[in-house]
Amino acid sequence: TRESCAILGRSETQECVYYNSSWEKERTNRSGIEPCYGDKDKRLHCFATWKNTSGTIEIVKQGCWLDDVNCYDSSECVETKESPDVFFCCCEGNMCNAKFLYSPDTQAVQSKSSPTSNPFTQKPQLFNTLLYSLVPIMGIAAIVLFAFWMYRHHKLDPLGPHTPPSPIMGQKPLQLIEIKARGRFGCVWKAQLLNDYVAVKVFPIQDKLSWQNEYEIYSLSGMKHENLLHFIGVEKRGNNMDIDLWLITAYHDNGSLTDYLKANVVSWNELCHISQTLARGLAYLHEDIPGLKDGHKPAIAHRDMKSKNVLLKTNLTACIADFGLALKFEAGKSAGDTHGQVGTRRYMAPEVLEGAINFQRDSFLRIDMYAMGLVLWELAARCTAADGPVDEYTLPFEEEVGQHPSLEDMQEVVVHKKLRPCLRECWQKHTGLVMLCETIEECWDHEAEARLSAGCVEERIIQMQRQTNIIAPEEIVTVVTMVTNVDFPPKESSL
Repeated sequence: TRESCAILGRSETQECVYYNSSWEKERTNRSGIEPCYGDKDKRLHCFATWKNTSGTIEIVKQGCWLDDVNCYDSSECVETKESPDVFFCCCEGNMCNAKFLYSPDTQAVQSKSSPTSNPFTQKPQLFNTLLYSLVPIMGIAAIVLFAFWMYRHHKLDPLGPHTPPSPIMGQKPLQLIEIKARGRFGCVWKAQLLNDYVAVKVFPIQDKLSWQNEYEIYSLSGMKHENLLHFIGVEKRGNNMDIDLWLITAYHDNGSLTDYLKANVVSWNELCHISQTLARGLAYLHEDIPGLKDGHKPAIAHRDMKSKNVLLKTNLTACIADFGLALKFEAGKSAGDTHGQVGTRRYMAPEVLEGAINFQRDSFLRIDMYAMGLVLWELAARCTAADGPVDEYTLPFEEEVGQHPSLEDMQEVVVHKKLRPCLRECWQKHTGLVMLCETIEECWDHEAEARLSAGCVEERIIQMQRQTNIIAPEEIVTVVTMVTNVDFPPKESSL
């Protein structure tokens, strides 16, 4: 009974020893005691990470750790992996990480040699024959298998010589928590990287090219921008045939613009802030900028612009994500694989659906602008500014082609019938929405050369918000009733 009591009364972890070697850089306390918090039905643990440099122990971090089956019922903090670069252990129980140990879990193979007491001096003839014939065959088979394994291992090594693992990942334990989204190339997890939440996009090995392309785009000069998703690093997990490729970025709790619009309507000022920061991000992505601190930023076409690939920060600032299909344009260099018909069918420009793309930089940027028009329409359709009902969220062209259109469906609607999503009549009664509708129509114009640039769209939105903040005499009567609950633009809108 004592044993069963011990299992039922497992040690609850309420506080852990806290230490952070990067406390100055990360602006945290250096050391102390950390109280642990988590979901009621989940277990909590303590952890420690450290390095051993020529016999000198250097603590990297200590603190609380979320529910992890590897830590269950371990009262001591023990690292069991053989010679890791950075040592990591976790345990259960208050302050159990005050002491930590290294005890590699190696199984010594013992070879026993004892004098034979076999009375037979000669082995049977049949045994000798089998021994001499089978050993060479087995040896050759082993060599062939080893050579094949080496070939496959080399071929499947996704990091390759040009893609070293991120140094930041090598030192910090990363814990997957829950799946947040599934996309064309695998799924996106919410994860914990020490004290911070991050997003981990997990690619299966067959989508190596998309993972590699996204990593290469993020690694270009000038890719750190407020309106582009912040990149943290890459990792290769697993071994041999069972490899997953990880891409780690900042985590945003609001999720994608699609998710947000499904669950929420937006005010006029929120619409302006989201669309302006989105246009600013796309304009920056499209721009060729020489002379930055870290080098020359090339022009980049996204090639899969849609509301699902726009994430929202807590203050509703937009940032663009998912560069798996992106193309960079560097002077005198090929843009790489410029296969035309890529992206999401629903958001494909008419020239993409027709397969009639001019493979020049500006053609690809204009394709992004067509999709930008559809995203702006999605925002307008969920805005409360118009004097009329706000519809439930629908995808662009959902009324025309449903939820899973074929390429032929989209060609029929967009190319042959030249249809676009419906601009509601009630939108024409709001000064700002009238300007937004004009901007949308100039983004999704059938003629690619007539489309607005992203920089121009940003200017239009700034102008549009200024216009609506000026009260015209004939509008005073309607505005007076609303003036008490005006939404002020968030700080970051720079207005």
